[in-house]
Amino acid sequence: MHNNIDYAYGMWVVAAFNVGLFLFFVLSFLKPRGSEEWRSMSVVVAFLVALFAEMYGFPLTIFMLTSWLGDAYPVLQPFNHKLGHLWVVVLGGSTLAWAVVMAFSLTLMIMGYVLLSKGWSQIHAARGGLVTDGIYAYARHPQYTGLFLLISGFLVQWPTLPTVLMAPILYFAYVRLAKKEERRVWEEYGEAYAEYARNTPAFFPPMNQWKAFLTVQVDDNVKTQN
Repeated sequence: MHNNIDYAYGMWVVAAFNVGLFLFFVLSFLKPRGSEEWRSMSVVVAFLVALFAEMYGFPLTIFMLTSWLGDAYPVLQPFNHKLGHLWVVVLGGSTLAWAVVMAFSLTLMIMGYVLLSKGWSQIHAARGGLVTDGIYAYARHPQYTGLFLLISGFLVQWPTLPTVLMAPILYFAYVRLAKKEERRVWEEYGEAYAEYARNTPAFFPPMNQWKAFLTVQVDDNVKTQN
């Protein structure tokens, strides 16, 4: 049997705080404006609740895995919080493995934050105009790219059975939302947007453009096309 003395869960206040914190963060940059956007955001809310409920409250995935595998589970203290990172367990459970997993996940999350904040700044400055330069010169929906990276970072840092199942639904919801938004913009701007869409990827620019994508400067004087 595993030694479960080091039980680092049951912290429901911490779980609720983190749900509220990250939900506030996401809503600050992706505030829903219609029923379709609220439906998509509800998937984000469900993902965050499922994530932090297991990260700090009740580790359902770890309980299930240890029940299925018994003593074959590869660590002696599965309910130690460091070993709740399942990729750390897969990589051997060492401090180095933990550092690698955390570094990779935080890199994805920081990239997501950069894209969410820059996309919001540019859209806010445009005041309803068609934005095709700055960060939008590299992707048509950089804020959704940022959200995808943020969610992917959480999946690397703390994968659970519910969040792994929910993530594809979340990605699909925002891809569908992006397509719906594009139809509205296409109707409003016609060929100006059609030309832009033909030359700009929806979410992910080529790898050789990512440095510029993440470092492009955005300010209140960005150029917009109306």
